[in-house]
Amino acid sequence: MAIKFDKIDFAVICALALAVATYLKLDKLKELFSTDDSLVAVHSDSRDIVEVLTENNKDYLVIYASQTGTGEDYAKKFAKELSSKFSLKVMCVDVENYDFDNLNSLPDNVIISIFVSTYGEGDLPDAAIQFEEWLQSLNPGDLDNVKYTLFGLGNSTYEFYNGAAKKTDKLLQEASATLVGTFGLADDGAATTDEDFLAWKDSIFEELKDVLALDEREVGFESSYEYTVLPKDSVDTASLGEPISAYLPGRALSFNDSGKQLGPFDSTHPFVAPITTTKELLKSGDRNCVHAEFDISGSNMKYSTGDHLAVWPSNSDEKVEKFLSTFDLDPDTVFNLKPKDNTIKEPFPVPTTIGSAVRYYLEISGPISRQVFGSLLQYVTDPDVKEKLLVISKDKNKFAKEISSKYFDLTDALLYLSNGQKWSFVPWEFLAETIPHLQPRYYSISSSSSSEKQTIHITAVVENFPNPTDHTLGQVTGVATNLLRHIHLSKTQQDVSDAKLPVHYNLSGPRNLYHNYKLPVHVRRSTFRLPSNPATPVIMIGPGTGVAPFRGFIRERVKFISNNENIKLGKHLLFYGCRDENDFLYQEEWPNYAKVLGDCFELIVAYSRIPSQKKTYVQHRLLEREKEVLDLINQGAFIYVCGDAKGMSQDVHKSLADILQRGKGITEEDAAEILKLFKTSGKYQEDVW
Repeated sequence: MAIKFDKIDFAVICALALAVATYLKLDKLKELFSTDDSLVAVHSDSRDIVEVLTENNKDYLVIYASQTGTGEDYAKKFAKELSSKFSLKVMCVDVENYDFDNLNSLPDNVIISIFVSTYGEGDLPDAAIQFEEWLQSLNPGDLDNVKYTLFGLGNSTYEFYNGAAKKTDKLLQEASATLVGTFGLADDGAATTDEDFLAWKDSIFEELKDVLALDEREVGFESSYEYTVLPKDSVDTASLGEPISAYLPGRALSFNDSGKQLGPFDSTHPFVAPITTTKELLKSGDRNCVHAEFDISGSNMKYSTGDHLAVWPSNSDEKVEKFLSTFDLDPDTVFNLKPKDNTIKEPFPVPTTIGSAVRYYLEISGPISRQVFGSLLQYVTDPDVKEKLLVISKDKNKFAKEISSKYFDLTDALLYLSNGQKWSFVPWEFLAETIPHLQPRYYSISSSSSSEKQTIHITAVVENFPNPTDHTLGQVTGVATNLLRHIHLSKTQQDVSDAKLPVHYNLSGPRNLYHNYKLPVHVRRSTFRLPSNPATPVIMIGPGTGVAPFRGFIRERVKFISNNENIKLGKHLLFYGCRDENDFLYQEEWPNYAKVLGDCFELIVAYSRIPSQKKTYVQHRLLEREKEVLDLINQGAFIYVCGDAKGMSQDVHKSLADILQRGKGITEEDAAEILKLFKTSGKYQEDVW
């Protein structure tokens, strides 16, 4: 007997089916409703990397595992140059989007180039978890047909320098894959990432020419997109700088019926969060540090104490105007970019305007790549300018002296070369495709997820100082921190004149999306965590804004004690360093925490710039409390370090090693090995930059 449904039954079944489909296929639905740059527009329904490569008729594979976008940027530069110089059909993709089980079935003439960023304690990026699990599942012989090149991005000031790339190389070789050329290692700690890449790239190109019998050709810029100028009245439906296409008017993922933004919110879909409270933390007047509180209520966003908040910034009015003027661009021009290749994606939401792209999507004030600098030669006709550009772009030492050391961005450098003459002959298509994408800025969260469930606090020192090489060159200004300060001054109705604020921002954002002090944000998970046992002692070391996560830790413990009065905490020592009393972050808060935590918490302050007094840093205070620090370590204390990676964290590491060496009567090598073991086991954690 046939089952009959009336209209109501049918509607209920459809609704249930839709709900189940939405739950199970959320990522697919996001693909249907969104055209933002989080999605790779590959012409295939498969996740099998070899199948997709074959379907798209590619003969070279570049993959990247990137945490903040730097690894992705270098992978794409490499892929584009490979394609143009050698006429290779290159596919460049994120490891997150593909399965590699059949990688050994790559055609014999296909080489894979891998770019891997190191995150945390030698870990692969968050998006590469499945890729790492696949690598770890391999056995000898599984990849005996695979030939690869490898470039790692890391920081030598970390204990596990380029640990993720080294781990990747080890697992690939254990599976019998063959490394082609040298294993490239970039060192952000020495500020040589770009030069490390260029040197490695040149050597790899020579290797590839031999291995693949390639003929090199000299070519100029070839766009990967079909560039189209649209009528100016099409601006109503174009992106005006929205962080992703989902926030464009009328898009399904923008808001629900209650006016709340729809998630989930992550690195591909930020939440536009109201900034409810701001505060200036420094009293000296010559520097600034902004405390900002973001309201995440209604977003269903979660964070854990110790995580990071990513803030999506925009470029300042002054930088935008200078860029547009230098290249003689019309900000109101509406344009579209359509990929010529199914395996690449748009660099940012399109169609959009030139002005929106410059303000919201391009890293126009960041350091310059020598390679990008040299690529401008193809457009220069003035012989004097061309000669200067050629000489500087070919000599890394001269480039460092003339460009990098002066903190020049692209427009600064070009106007310096041309004596202030405009560069209107450089095509906009070249700029849009060559200049890196404006990346989120990451801040250690300084609130507690237990006591501030619907609010995230960050602590941001404002980057604003005279150019150290020549004060006539003006101020060196950070992008996001000066934006936060502009918001603070406006929100508290203070002076935002040029004398008070060196750069200014459009605080309303695209189509007033950021009106009433909002910014797009997302949470990045961290391994920086308090021990699960509250009785475990804790040693925290954080000068300057390095104290931010420890404010969150202490607030977490205050909340815990308030709910569990009969539980005894382990000793919590916080070593904090600042210049003087005017530089003392959250000075009024620490006594309140101490009242609640009692003798379980102690703040030890190191002042480095008190007149007529010897400079004292956190590592000095550690040594002064040597016996207590050693006792806590022997009791199983967890050690946390946050702040400067180049100097402070290394000095602290040495002080801790000295304490272990003397206290246990062991060699320097044994002490270092103990600390390394602490790091691998999670008992010694660093959040350094």
